[in-house]
Amino acid sequence: MREWKVSISPHVKSHESVEKIMWTVVACLIPPLLLSVFVFGIQVLLITAVSVASCVAVEAASQKMLGRRVTVRDGSAVITGMLLAFVIPPGVSPLLPVLGAVMAIYIGKHVLGGIGYNIFNPALLGRAFLLATFPVAMTSAWLPPLKDIAVFSYLGEGINAVSTATPLAVIKEQGMAAFTEMFGSGASLYSSFFLGWRPGCIGETSGFLIVLGGLYLMYRKYITWHIPVSVIGTVALLSWIFAGDTYFTGDPLLAVLSGGVLLGAFYMANDYVTCPSNKISQLVYGVGIGALTVMIRLKGGYPEGICYAILLMNAMSPVLDGWFKPRRFAPPVGGGR
Repeated sequence: MREWKVSISPHVKSHESVEKIMWTVVACLIPPLLLSVFVFGIQVLLITAVSVASCVAVEAASQKMLGRRVTVRDGSAVITGMLLAFVIPPGVSPLLPVLGAVMAIYIGKHVLGGIGYNIFNPALLGRAFLLATFPVAMTSAWLPPLKDIAVFSYLGEGINAVSTATPLAVIKEQGMAAFTEMFGSGASLYSSFFLGWRPGCIGETSGFLIVLGGLYLMYRKYITWHIPVSVIGTVALLSWIFAGDTYFTGDPLLAVLSGGVLLGAFYMANDYVTCPSNKISQLVYGVGIGALTVMIRLKGGYPEGICYAILLMNAMSPVLDGWFKPRRFAPPVGGGR
């Protein structure tokens, strides 16, 4: 006679698994990575490989030391490694992602209890650590896009000689006139930024490929539209109102395309563990990320604010889910008396 064990409800049956979701996200990140190699050179592949390998190694070592089951095959550490590489400049030393991996995986994830228990997005926590520890490298190792297919051009000692500034840094430090002189204006500017031909972090070059991957994740129902739309919409709206010389003269499209807003909205802010689960909470969460991003860009010391905006709103996720609890359908205790 076969013995059946039935757990308490609810019972959910699905063909999806953590591993399948994680590796699907990894697959969506590969096209932006390959384009970044074409735009910035082969050292991008080296930095990403070091970052991924470091995160996987730290994950396995952390689980061994803490007496937990080693789960590196689920792909979560690979995603963290790729996203960590995506949010650092392409001209940094490969040593930086190694240090970032320790902060992201060990401190940001396993010290807090492991997968499913971390408060903050591990990759962004690693980036924040690197920015605080190596501010010069993290704010100056930007590379201009290659003008040909010489993907080995930036290897070796030549990187420092060709460093450049990001679009957001030019706008913040030199103004729109200098930005227009350096990058141009009009439809050609928007198309080059959307397709990925601009200085920036490794993974934020091509808005087209990022949005394409994000839409596929929506199609698979791994993420919903609530957070990406609220983040992008808030950044666009507030930039239009406050980022110009006078009110309502800012460029919302430029604000969305010139930094890491798309990467953050589709891949960072939607982290299952650190974002709210309620749909209304997700909308408020996204608006908060967008508002903080614009505030840091316009009033803070850094040209870009999406990293700290997401980390700050990560801390608000449990509060937001508490504020916007779904309505109870069960009758109150005692029959309402």
